[in-house]
Amino acid sequence: MSKESTVRKIINRNVERLLVREFLMKNTKKSGFGGLDIRRTPTGTEVTVHAERPGMVIGRKGKIINDLQKRLNQEFELYRPKLTVEEVEKPTLNAQVMAEKIASSLERGWYHRRSCHSAAQNIMDAGARGVIVTVAGKLTGSRNRTEKYIRGHVKYCGETALQHMDKGYSVAVKKLGTIGVSVEIMRPGTKLPHEISIYSNEQLAIAAAQEEIEGEAAQ
Repeated sequence: MSKESTVRKIINRNVERLLVREFLMKNTKKSGFGGLDIRRTPTGTEVTVHAERPGMVIGRKGKIINDLQKRLNQEFELYRPKLTVEEVEKPTLNAQVMAEKIASSLERGWYHRRSCHSAAQNIMDAGARGVIVTVAGKLTGSRNRTEKYIRGHVKYCGETALQHMDKGYSVAVKKLGTIGVSVEIMRPGTKLPHEISIYSNEQLAIAAAQEEIEGEAAQ
């Protein structure tokens, strides 16, 4: 197999995954779509939808999820796709769920500052280290503009941002036009490269003893 055909195969696979994500996001929006995992296995392709309300994805007697499964088989070139759904444990810390909620509130007539401030504060109250809420579009008039609402400790770029910032995006459709909403959340408990911890000799001795006990128990 040539290098070009291998690259084309990888590109086509990524495009297919993006199309599957858009399809499932559109058809599970009311359930609080919180993300998608696609994993290839020897027996097929496992497609897992994360939702705030998984019952709305499954449907009565599994009707909705069975219909989505049939459409995945018919409309996409996935190898033996198997669709499952998992509940989002902490919706307030899920960037995609929160982006969808902000977009929904804007469509219902909430003022963008009230919606974004409220969402950012709820995210911080849930334990996040930091959050960036960005809205862009025709917020109040005929001109496009962008506003950001930042709380706590955040990273904008680099390896640290890729590793520790979860991102979600949604769109609110209003009479004046569309408004893009993005939410970036730094996960709770994230330890950044520049942060150090200082321990006393007593604390180090206790930690060493605990490691020794755990090592003996493992044996």
